[in-house]
Amino acid sequence: MALGTEDPRRIQVLVLYALGLSFPICPMRGVRCPPHPPQGVGKVLPRVVHHPHCFVPRKRGITLPANTPEELQDIIGMDKPLSLPGFLAKFAYYMPAIAGCREAIKRTAYEFVEMKAKEGVVYMEVRYSPHLLANSKVEPIPWNQAEGDLTPDEVVCLVDQGLQDGERDFGVKVRSILCCMRHQPSWSPEVVELCKKYRQQTVVAIDLAGDETIQGSTLFPEHVQAYAEAVKSGIHRTVHAGEVGSAEVVREVSGWAGGGALLPARPLARAGFHAACQQAVDVLKTERLGHGYHTLEDPALYNRLRQENMHFEVCPWSSYLTGTWKPGAEHAVVRFKNDQANYSLNTDDPLIFKSTLDTDYQMTKQDMGFTEEEFKRLNINAAKSSFLPEDEKRELLDLLYKAYGMPPLASAGQCP
Repeated sequence: MALGTEDPRRIQVLVLYALGLSFPICPMRGVRCPPHPPQGVGKVLPRVVHHPHCFVPRKRGITLPANTPEELQDIIGMDKPLSLPGFLAKFAYYMPAIAGCREAIKRTAYEFVEMKAKEGVVYMEVRYSPHLLANSKVEPIPWNQAEGDLTPDEVVCLVDQGLQDGERDFGVKVRSILCCMRHQPSWSPEVVELCKKYRQQTVVAIDLAGDETIQGSTLFPEHVQAYAEAVKSGIHRTVHAGEVGSAEVVREVSGWAGGGALLPARPLARAGFHAACQQAVDVLKTERLGHGYHTLEDPALYNRLRQENMHFEVCPWSSYLTGTWKPGAEHAVVRFKNDQANYSLNTDDPLIFKSTLDTDYQMTKQDMGFTEEEFKRLNINAAKSSFLPEDEKRELLDLLYKAYGMPPLASAGQCP
């Protein structure tokens, strides 16, 4: 059968993932229903998330490795843990379905807003790699596409148009983040320039994403130079670090060397997992950390980040399926909770992980002792850590305080 938009089961294509303020969603893949409380959670409360990935259907005559939605879900979905590289390899199955197609890219952005509006989202920051969606003026051309005429610059323009149309039609405030890719440092100088060019549209920040196990990738000169330009130009910064990489990588991307000395990168085989975190802090001067679990392996770094109110984007179910957390060990999010750190709960990639935001909330509630008050606290801190201007951030926080029945100037946890 054709895998198209007419299919109500909606085979979906990964493009974006987001910071979004959302209500619980139905625990059924591919079906969009009004928000309602999941069993055992109780009252529906707004949530702020940093890592839910977004999917939309697309029909372009692209050959996919399946004939039905169910078969494709079985191929790209995960039920048991894989490595992070194994998880990332899943994207090659379906990203070719939209890369290089103007209509698909704009529609993807638009339908993403529609989807999140139906889940109760009121604000989100979506992130993507312009180069992974282009087929012109990008080297190498991704996903084995033939050379075309869609540049990374026009990709950003198309995504902006789709997001803005969605914001108008569905009443959701939307901003975007452009990703550098660890394995393609030559793209990074253009990424930061696109952030500067489109900062008056929807773009609010730069990100570094991709395979953290690529040795030394945080310190590739083009990534470092792009982030230095972002600092100089006032572009907000977030980085995926400390998910499978070490604390050293986090240290390098967030700008702290402990006593002022820049610590050199160490091979992952010798330094263990704390190298990734160290690099994220010292060199790239990130303002938020995607995951950041292995920061805990460097107590001095972790304590300093807590004092500086660094925000951790935590994805519990994802960390299980990517093999970064082993059942039986205490998850980093429990330490973050106990220490009243600044963090949020997120889905990471619902299609591949066969999950919703409720998966992560139920996991932490049932297995890790999280309470409704902690959910409120972490969501308010996530909103405070958004990249909105201060006046718009205050409006978002006022919305949360009202929904939570808290005084307008109430504070949950540390303020940024």
